[in-house]
Amino acid sequence: MSIHENPLRAEKRKKLHMLREKGINPYPYNFENKTAIAHIIETHSAGLQAGEKKPEHSYRIAGRLMTLRAMGKACFFNIQDQSGTVQVYVKTEELVEKERIAFDLVDLGDIIGLEGFVFKSQKGEFSIYLKSFQILTKTIEPLPEKFHGVQDIEIKYRHRHLDLMTDADSRKVFETRSKIIREIRRFLDDRGFMEVETPTLQPIYGGAAATPFTTHHKALDMKLYMRISPELYLKRLLVGGFEKVYEISKNFRNEGIDRTHNPEFSLLEFYEAYTDYKYQMTQFEELVSQLALKITGSMKVTYQGQEIDFTPPWRRLTVFDGVREYAQVDPEKASDHEIFEAVNKNGGGLAKPSKRGEMIMKLFELTAERHLFQPTFVMDHPKEISPLTKIHREDDRLVERFEPFCAFMEIGNSYSELNDPEDQTARLKEQEASRGHDEEAHPMDEDFLLAIDSGMPPTGGVGLGIERVVMILTDRPSIRDIIFFPTMRITK
Repeated sequence: MSIHENPLRAEKRKKLHMLREKGINPYPYNFENKTAIAHIIETHSAGLQAGEKKPEHSYRIAGRLMTLRAMGKACFFNIQDQSGTVQVYVKTEELVEKERIAFDLVDLGDIIGLEGFVFKSQKGEFSIYLKSFQILTKTIEPLPEKFHGVQDIEIKYRHRHLDLMTDADSRKVFETRSKIIREIRRFLDDRGFMEVETPTLQPIYGGAAATPFTTHHKALDMKLYMRISPELYLKRLLVGGFEKVYEISKNFRNEGIDRTHNPEFSLLEFYEAYTDYKYQMTQFEELVSQLALKITGSMKVTYQGQEIDFTPPWRRLTVFDGVREYAQVDPEKASDHEIFEAVNKNGGGLAKPSKRGEMIMKLFELTAERHLFQPTFVMDHPKEISPLTKIHREDDRLVERFEPFCAFMEIGNSYSELNDPEDQTARLKEQEASRGHDEEAHPMDEDFLLAIDSGMPPTGGVGLGIERVVMILTDRPSIRDIIFFPTMRITK
């Protein structure tokens, strides 16, 4: 123990030593046959009258001590497990000696086990009448202030355990996140998809425009990359004969941190042979609208005070039409210089013109995206920004791609996947050539090209950003609110 330990920790440590001196193990090995608090309440609460006791309905409960109110020789306290919280009443004189000693040395935040029967207090509150008691884990760190929980956002994200033990709403968010992922799996499994796993460490990265994290494998003496996307490996599985595959994976992009970005994030990608982006557009809106219905009970949800209607069909907006509507520029008639000027007029900050398609997309991002609150499919992107996508069947300047937007955020991406081996090789060579000035450009992946040479069927591929969908369906403004342990700067 440090001589500089704060008084609250020092007092709790003193009680820990006193328990040991009295022959009480403050860290027993188990507590068997416990029952979830929520189950007990659901089973008995409605059938009890105020003041009524049911000694025949006895249960073992374990959880964290959250409140303690002494009333002479009697006490009321609240115990919390994962399922809920319940009030407990105890007359200390009814406990055996070691239990009385343990109860006298208990603190808020300690994990306790008890046995007791159900009753309702005179005020009508469902309660447990305690008959036996033990400390299961004696804590050293004091519990955060019980009525308000963790208020400091920095502490909330950096010490998530404190947030979870004191904030039921925060726990509910993460329970909902887990349910959303289960529902995604159920939706795809029911449609005949197979869940697969692909490498996290990759010798060549690809599948997205992003800067990777790098590492080094000592035994093989080779540079490896943390995956930015599972795309190129999932497509190899299509070449191998699997027609419907999906993966829910952690991906890593060496980029900035803000309200919608974390360097480590969860991504759903699925690929379905013999389909295209139009088919997947319908399937995507079915997936997300069904998620909204299953999680919230409605396809209309409230996000940050505004209603979002996920009911299909969603709005379809081409990139060109978006530029016409929101930038007041016709991308089919304007010159390269006019588009360049429009980009800079809207805050693009370009020092010199880039490729025409890149500037058109930049202009869309600067002017249109801030208007896309309701679910919208942004579609038919310029060819220059999509090296893994089929050329649009009606306009060879474009590709068959969509990005679904909602609440001003991109929540996914989809292509009619490029499977022409010669076109794919040419476009990856073009990307490779631009890597000198674009660190997010794709490197050449010869093994992937060899797989495409072997024949990939016509395919529709989809990516969905799980965190952003969770943000919307749980009404949380920041991605940090729905990631247990967001990336944080190390503090000294």
